[in-house]
Amino acid sequence: MRPLDKKNSIFEKYNQLVKRLEYLENRVKFLEQSAHKKKFLLKSFLCRMKNGEELSNDFIVNEMSYLDLSPEKAYRIYQDPNRDFVFLDVSKQVFQPSLEIAEAKKIPLEDLEFSTHLLPGKKTFIFVISEDGVRSILACKKLSKLGYYNLNNISGGYRYWPGKNSSQQSESTLKLA
Repeated sequence: MRPLDKKNSIFEKYNQLVKRLEYLENRVKFLEQSAHKKKFLLKSFLCRMKNGEELSNDFIVNEMSYLDLSPEKAYRIYQDPNRDFVFLDVSKQVFQPSLEIAEAKKIPLEDLEFSTHLLPGKKTFIFVISEDGVRSILACKKLSKLGYYNLNNISGGYRYWPGKNSSQQSESTLKLA
């Protein structure tokens, strides 16, 4: 082997090692992120189980980071005077629900990432509602990525919210955490 060929061979080996090292570094980063997500979900599951919440098989099997609650179940929790929670409305700013929930913090989905300072701690039970439930799903996913893990999407949103005009209820039981 000529010296020039040997030199090229060394550089090729070096480049292969650099590429392999980059691959391994990326793989380690991916595994760390995956482990962090699993830890986050496990913590969420354990907190919900400790609090006596029913977890659907779908929630556990599909490793969901938020619960989908029927409007009826969400309304029952809303009526419970012993529950602390926050109600988050991520509807479009121009949307005016026919059944307004007076205690709801109104933060449009588009502003959510920049308005989390208006929300309580990441452990707080948060109802998320929108016009028809689509924006609230997106909000739950965003908040989950930001570390919130007690998120509860109200399926169907205001369209199926069973309460009368909650802002007119004299015995409103909502406690803000």
